[in-house]
Formats: sequence, structure tokens, C-alpha cells
Amino acid sequence: MPKSPRPDDIVRVDSNVYSVTGSNTNWVIIKDGDSCTLVDSGYPGDREAVLGSLSALGLGPRDVAAVLVTHAHNDHIGAAEHLRAHYDVPVLMHPEEVPHARRDFLDQVSVGQVLAQAWRPGVLPWAVHALRAGGTTYVPVCEPQAFPVPGALDLPGAPVPVHTPGHTRGHCAYHLPESGILITGDALVTAHPTSRVSGPQLLPDMFHTDRTRAIDSLGALENVDAGLLLPGHGPVFQGSAKEAAATARAHAAR
Repeated sequence: MPKSPRPDDIVRVDSNVYSVTGSNTNWVIIKDGDSCTLVDSGYPGDREAVLGSLSALGLGPRDVAAVLVTHAHNDHIGAAEHLRAHYDVPVLMHPEEVPHARRDFLDQVSVGQVLAQAWRPGVLPWAVHALRAGGTTYVPVCEPQAFPVPGALDLPGAPVPVHTPGHTRGHCAYHLPESGILITGDALVTAHPTSRVSGPQLLPDMFHTDRTRAIDSLGALENVDAGLLLPGHGPVFQGSAKEAAATARAHAAR
């Protein structure tokens, strides 16, 4: 049986949109009747929790119309290949993220980089937790697909990709115009075990492929008409995307 998440791990943020917390990372379920879009899928160790969160909403893995990937770090694609290989669920992402998901290369913080920062508060406990959750496990998506068309996708929630490079080259946020929700992935988060601040922010520098581009991508987020942000790490943010981006930019400048 799929692992059942704790009741407070699943937050209903709109009539059909749910933010789910796993091992220091979040995924989103956008439900439409007996089908859904799954945005990200936690660490490899979260796979049963991902299945359990679907079950808690009356859904099964065969009800997932697609997995949308914000970016192909291990803590966001942990269950993607399982859903693709066993249930024929397509795994979609920005074209620039496709080779990363296949593991043609890996743009992810290395063990050496983490060890070099181990003296910072929170880094070592986070690293131990990440290792236990499968942070260094080899989990390629064997047949990742680029978005079939530009603009809104023909999936539950009609999500609109917003390219936000910097954390990775093909990082994408997803806008749900009908509900005024922006799923930000790691382009903007609201908390992280390695961060000493709370609220809208960029992840610490070691996590970004290109920090300058990550800062620039805040501009893409602030232009989105959204009043509720669902980050890849941390709690839901109630406020405009413009406000959140400005706060994150101010933190980054310090």
C-alpha cells in the first residue's frame, strides 16, 4: 500500500490544487475529476509518499495525465521514472531540461561543495537527511519529453510554463491562470534547512547552476498575475508574485 502522508502534509490551496510536503521538498497535485497533473515528485525516498498523496485524493498513478518537472534535481524527479516506466505517464519539461533529466550531465550541488559549506548552520543535518532520502541516487528519466506546444498545456489546470533559468538551465515555473497560482519550484522558495531567513528567497548560492541568471529570472516571476505561490521548498506564500520576487531580490542583494 502507498504510504499515507500525514494530514497536514497535504494543503488544499484551491478547489482542485494541493501542495504536498515530503522530505524537505514539495510537489503539487492539480486535480480535474478523476485525472490530475503532478508537478514534481520529491526525492527517490518520497516515492511511496507521492503515491500515497494521490491515493488520499482518490487518485491512482494511472490517473496522472503527466508529470511536469520544474527541474531535474533528485529531490524533484524522485518518482518520475517510476510513473513513466510502470504507468506510461509522460514526463514533460522545458527543452533545455531534457538532457539534464536523462542525465546526459548533472547540474546538481556536489558532495564536495556541500562538505565545503558544512560549517554553516543547517548544512550538515540537511545533507544527512538528503542522503537518506536518495539525494545522490541515480534516477534518470529515460524518456523525458519537451513541452509539445508553447503556452498553456492541455492538462488538468491548463498550466502555463514560465522559463526561469539559473537554478538549472531549463528550470520552469508553472502558472495556473484560472486560480491565480504560481508554482515556483526552486526559482523562488520560502524556506530551506540550509537558509537562516524565512519568506520568499533564492536558495543558497551553492545550489544554483548560475546565480546571476537565477536573480534575473525573478523578473519573469514578478510579471506573472498570481496571488498565491507554491514553492519547491517551504510553505505556501500568500501574496503577489511581484511582492515575493522583490523580497527574494532584496535578500539576494545582502
